Amino acid sequence: MHTMLIRAAFAAFAFSAAAAQAAAPAMTAETAKGPALVDAKSMTLYTFDKDMGGKSMCNGPCAANWPALMAASGSAASGDWTMVTRDDGTMQWAYKGKPLYTFAKDTKPGDITGDGFLNGAWHIAKP
Repeated sequence: MHTMLIRAAFAAFAFSAAAAQAAAPAMTAETAKGPALVDAKSMTLYTFDKDMGGKSMCNGPCAANWPALMAASGSAASGDWTMVTRDDGTMQWAYKGKPLYTFAKDTKPGDITGDGFLNGAWHIAKP
């Protein structure tokens, strides 16, 4: 009985570790400008030069064009993946301290139309 409990606990731990790895907020994909971070729909992710100190500066009308990569309730930061609190209190994923966004004018996976936008302030998020 004791051995079964230990095995069950080990299996649960291994499953939760695998699930945590599988639940990464983004993955890497190839674009015309090299590897980039992409969301679960394979849409390119971007960073914004005006974001400072772990805070998103893209709110209101900006956020309509540059939707934040939102963190679901119960998400946990791990390694280079952290979360920032947006002005409205919601949580947004950040990679290496930089909040992540998609671009409304990217219509299909692989699009990178936001790279260099606003006098170069927007950049493809690189792994």
